[in-house]
Amino acid sequence: MTGTPTGQLFRTPTGTDLVLVRTFRAPIEDVWRSVTEPDRTARWFGRWEGDAAPGRTIRLQMAFEDGTPWTELRIEVCEAPRHLAVSAADESGGWRIELLLTETAGTTELRFTHHLDTEEHVGEIGPGWEYYLDLLAAAGPDAPAGTGSAPEAAGSAPGIDFGDYYPAMKPYFDQLRTPTT
Repeated sequence: MTGTPTGQLFRTPTGTDLVLVRTFRAPIEDVWRSVTEPDRTARWFGRWEGDAAPGRTIRLQMAFEDGTPWTELRIEVCEAPRHLAVSAADESGGWRIELLLTETAGTTELRFTHHLDTEEHVGEIGPGWEYYLDLLAAAGPDAPAGTGSAPEAAGSAPGIDFGDYYPAMKPYFDQLRTPTT
């Protein structure tokens, strides 16, 4: 098992935010490059292609999903090196993701928010984001481009197995949901 799940749910006027926080002993610019540069995102999430700018759409290949599917991401906000917001629509619905970075004395906090329309699938979504953010940490935000631990094929990084996240973390995330009567 990789550890204790960290995600939290916060109710908002428009839905629920699933928030996960990771801290890196790296300058904000290094972490920013890890979440925005195609060769670095390939190490922990997937490679992307296209003309990245607010209001534009890029294509992202999900490296660790079955079949390594491509999806389109619309860049809503890109304010380097502090704020990135993207959205996507696929067969499972709409996704709105936001990353906020802050640095204090060479340590960078990444606040990852998935804006949920419903809490229905948080038991599946939460473990997935825990997994991806741990892959980001394992890839090493301050590693030089061209290195990292992400494998060439879909699966998991060395020492990180999705089976340790799901279904093991599902009960934790399910208990965060608003009870229904």
